Amino acid sequence: MTLLMNRRKWIQSLGACSLIGSCKILQADTDEGYTIPTLDIDGWADHQVIVDREPGQYLGHPTTVLLEDGKTILTVYPKGHGKGPIQYKKSTDGGKTWSDRLPTPPNWVSSGETPTIHRVVDASGKKRLIIFSGLKPIRMAVSEDDGANWTELKPIAEYGGIVPMGSVVALKDQPGHYLALFHDDGRFMNEPFRPSPKGFYVYQINSTDGGLTWGEPKVVAHHSDAHLCEPGAVRSPDGKQIAVLLRENRRKHNSFLITSEDEGKTWSKPKELPAALTGDRHTAAYAPDGRLLISFRDTTRKSPTKGDWVAWVGRYDDIIAGREGQYRVRIKKNYKSSDCAYPGVEILSDGTFVLTTYGHWTPKEQPYILSVRVRLDELDKLHSRQK
Repeated sequence: MTLLMNRRKWIQSLGACSLIGSCKILQADTDEGYTIPTLDIDGWADHQVIVDREPGQYLGHPTTVLLEDGKTILTVYPKGHGKGPIQYKKSTDGGKTWSDRLPTPPNWVSSGETPTIHRVVDASGKKRLIIFSGLKPIRMAVSEDDGANWTELKPIAEYGGIVPMGSVVALKDQPGHYLALFHDDGRFMNEPFRPSPKGFYVYQINSTDGGLTWGEPKVVAHHSDAHLCEPGAVRSPDGKQIAVLLRENRRKHNSFLITSEDEGKTWSKPKELPAALTGDRHTAAYAPDGRLLISFRDTTRKSPTKGDWVAWVGRYDDIIAGREGQYRVRIKKNYKSSDCAYPGVEILSDGTFVLTTYGHWTPKEQPYILSVRVRLDELDKLHSRQK
């Protein structure tokens, strides 16, 4: 195995090769590529479950939520590219099978942007599910019976935004308090919240009543030469820090990272990540052994899986220290440009990850929704065989 020195000053010597399928070696010795192995599970058909597919119809951009019984997963996604009627399905067996499309309120057909679904709990312990739909204004629907019934979409304020809310984070030691993150590129944010100069900004809003109402937006990230968007948040294992991975939409840089040690009151300046973590719409969950799996669309500038649905496996400390991590995984090959992988990521009690997203999984056909159920011990075995 050849030892390669990554030129990024804040990454020290890394010894690894990138393996795709039959051990094709990628020697990425610049900031634009990576040196850790890439596993390929595209052909693991027995791990894949079709969630929804409709001939000739674009189905895209799902998000998911796992309920407290540990096996019920709800998913929402648009019938169209971002914009389109919200589709709604349920799995009651941890993603092995999925229901037919479930009824939704009438005005869900008017959704203008990728819907996102989240669990929130107020200070009294009342559980809710909320769904956000973006552009202008940002709207929200609420369920107080675990998704059996929903309100119509109603504005949370007059301002707008893109892909809200990429992340919703419960605040530590503050029951019923949440922060939510989204972005805008200057088109949908109202004055006085629209910054100058015009460009991509990542915003935070807060709720103190279990997600029923939300406060005014504040900017938490901006970069003069990068277009930062689609925030994906994850807490440190000790709970003291929130890290947010950011898509770089200008495609000139790797993805970026911001962190907060005070529950979102202040944030660090954006720092560029290693290429191994470069992609769109990062969604993370911890395995039982403390490692992270982060699922995303691969937009690394030099990668044999560019445009595919991939995952990164490593430690939280790898992200903070700027290390490449343990390995990457091509979950599924995408057959049209980079149009795939706004993923839902859930972890079951037995360590099974249920990864759900859309993509052009069949050549010359419209995208459809797929779930992949996989455990890290399975990936570790594959990794060991390819060393």
